[in-house]
Amino acid sequence: MTSTSPYGELVSAAIQKARWRLLPMLIVMYIMSILDRVNVGFAKQALQIDTGLSNSAFALGAGIFFVSYAIFEVPSNVILSRVGPRIWLCRIMVTWGLVASAMMFATTETSFYVLRFLLGIAEAGFYPGVLLTLTYWFPAKVRAQANGILLFGFAGALVIGGPISGALLDMNGIGGLKGWEWMFLIEGLMAVVVGIVAFFVIVDRPHNAPWLTTAQQNALQAVLDQEAAEKSADSPQTVWQTLRNPRVMFFALNFFIVQIAAYGLIFYLPTQVAQILGQKIGLLVGFVTSIPWLLALFVVYFVTRWSDRNHDRRRVTVATLYTIFGVCVCLSAHGSPIFAIAALSIGASTYLSGTPIFYAFLSERLSGLGIATGIALVNSIGNLGGFVAPNLRTYVEQNHGGSAAGLYALGSAALLAALMLALMPKGWRVAKKSGAATATEAVLDRRARA
Repeated sequence: MTSTSPYGELVSAAIQKARWRLLPMLIVMYIMSILDRVNVGFAKQALQIDTGLSNSAFALGAGIFFVSYAIFEVPSNVILSRVGPRIWLCRIMVTWGLVASAMMFATTETSFYVLRFLLGIAEAGFYPGVLLTLTYWFPAKVRAQANGILLFGFAGALVIGGPISGALLDMNGIGGLKGWEWMFLIEGLMAVVVGIVAFFVIVDRPHNAPWLTTAQQNALQAVLDQEAAEKSADSPQTVWQTLRNPRVMFFALNFFIVQIAAYGLIFYLPTQVAQILGQKIGLLVGFVTSIPWLLALFVVYFVTRWSDRNHDRRRVTVATLYTIFGVCVCLSAHGSPIFAIAALSIGASTYLSGTPIFYAFLSERLSGLGIATGIALVNSIGNLGGFVAPNLRTYVEQNHGGSAAGLYALGSAALLAALMLALMPKGWRVAKKSGAATATEAVLDRRARA
C-alpha cells in the first residue's frame, strides 16, 4: 500500500498511517457486504430446486434488494455525516448480518422477496458511507488509489466467496440443514462479528486518531479543509440542491446504466461458469469463478495509481469501466471455455479498476453535505441497475435468443454508458484543482520541524 505522495512530509506520513490503520478493516467489511449481497447467485440452483422458485421469481427477488437499498441510501449517508462512520458503519454491518442469516428461512416466494427487501434496508448506505469516510481521510490526489484499495474487498469477496460459498453448499444435509441454509447462516453471522470488531478499529476523523501526532492531525485536516473550500463554490451544499443538481443526476444515470451490465454479470457468473464447465455449482465452479476477480486485484492496483498520477479520470473511466468491460461481456458468449473465462476475467478487471476512478471523478466536484448526498444518490440510483439487470437478462434470454442474447444486452448497456460519458458536456469535465501542497500545510510542516 505504499506510494509516493504529492503532499508534504506531515500529510504524507498521516496518509500512510491511515492506509494501514483504516483500509484493512474497511476492506474486510466490504468483503462481507459483497459476500452477503451476491451469495444468492451461488444458492440459485439449490434454492430453486428446494423451494420451487421460478427463474422470474428468483430474478425479482435478487433485484428487489436494490429497490430498498436505493430508497434508504441517501438518508443513511446523511446520518453518517452527522454521527460519524464508527457508529453508523458498524450498525449497518450488524443489522445486515442478522438479516443475511435469516435468508436461511427464505422457503417461499413471499419470504424470499421480504428478506431480500429487508437486506437492502439493512445494508443501505454502506458502500457510499465508506466512500464518504475515505473523503474524510484521503486528499484528492491520492483518492483513486484509496478507492481502488477498497475495491480489493470487492474482488477479494468474489475470489474467496466462490470457494467458501461452494464449500458451504457442499455441507448439504449436515445437522439437518440444506447447503444453502448453512451458507446464508454462516456468512451472515460472519458479518455480525466483523461489525462488532470494526467498532473498536474505525476512527471518524483525523483529529480523533490516537495513532497520529497532533501535527499530523492538523496538517492532514488543513489539506482536506482547503480542498473542500476550493470546491464549495461549485458544489451543491444541501440535500435538496444535490438532488436537483444536473451534474449529479448525469453521474447517477451514467452509473445506473453500467451497473446493469455489472450486476447482470455478477449475479449469473456462477451459473455461466457452471454451463461453460458442464458442472453443477460447487467447490470447483467456485474456484473457477474466482479467477476473474483474482486478476482484477492486480489490475485495480496499477490502473488507479496511473490515474492518480495522470489525473485523467474521464478518459480512463470510459476506456476501462465501460468500453473494454462491455466488449468483454459480449465476447464471453462465444468461443471455447478458456476464451470465455479469459473474456470474463478481462471484463471483471476493467470494471473494478474503473469504478474507484469514477467515484474519484465525482468526489472532486462535490464538498460538504453535497458530497455525502451526491455519493449516496449516485450509488443508490446506480444500484437500481442491480434490480433491472437480472430481470432484463431473463427477459432477453427467454424471448430473444438465449444466453448469448442476454450477454449482448448487458454488454450494450456498458457501451451506451461509455458513449454517454465520452460526450459529457465540456463544462462538467474539469473540476477546480486542489492544491497539492497548500500554504497552510507548508506552514504546519515548518512549525513541526522547528
